[in-house]
Amino acid sequence: MLIQMKALNIPGWKNSRAGHWQTIWEADDPQTFSRIEQDEWLNPQKADWVKRIGETLSHAGSDVIVTAHSIGVTAFLHAVHEYNLKVKGALLVAPSDPEHPDCIPEIKNFSPIPRQKLPFPAIVVASSDDPGMDYRKISRLVVAWRCTLNILESAGHIEPKSGFGKWPEGRRLLKRFFEN
Repeated sequence: MLIQMKALNIPGWKNSRAGHWQTIWEADDPQTFSRIEQDEWLNPQKADWVKRIGETLSHAGSDVIVTAHSIGVTAFLHAVHEYNLKVKGALLVAPSDPEHPDCIPEIKNFSPIPRQKLPFPAIVVASSDDPGMDYRKISRLVVAWRCTLNILESAGHIEPKSGFGKWPEGRRLLKRFFEN
C-alpha cells in the first residue's frame, strides 16, 4: 500500500495570501499540502505560534515534511526544540530576522533565533537581497543548524511581489524529502 506523504505549510506574518507559493501548492495538491493555521496573523505572539506548531506537529508523526516561510521559520525552530519535534525534512524559506534592530515590531517577540542543530534534514532557501534577513547571517545560522543552504540571487523575500508564485524550483527542492 502506498502511503501519501504530507507536507505542512507554516506561513509567516500576515499569512500566505492568494498568489503565494504556499497557498498555490495547497490549492494544486490538497492531498499533500495543508497549512498550520494561527489565530492571530497580524499581531503574532511567539508563545501562541510555537504552541500551535508544536502541538500540530506532535500529532502529525515523523513522516511529515514542513515548509516554513519568513517568521514562520523561526517559530518552527522554536517549536522543534521546545517540543522535541522530529519530521522527515524541512524546507525553510526566507527566514526573517527578529533580532535585527530595524525589524518590524510585530515579529520582534520571536527573538532570539534558535541556533541548535536540527534533528532532521533541512534546506534553507534565502535571497542575496532579502530585506527580512541578511544572507551573511543566514549563512552563519545554517552552519549552526547543520543544513543545506541555497542562495537565490536578487529574489527578494521569495514571495509573490518578488516574482514567486507557483515556484516550481521550490517544489523540486521539496521533492528530495518525498523521495527519501
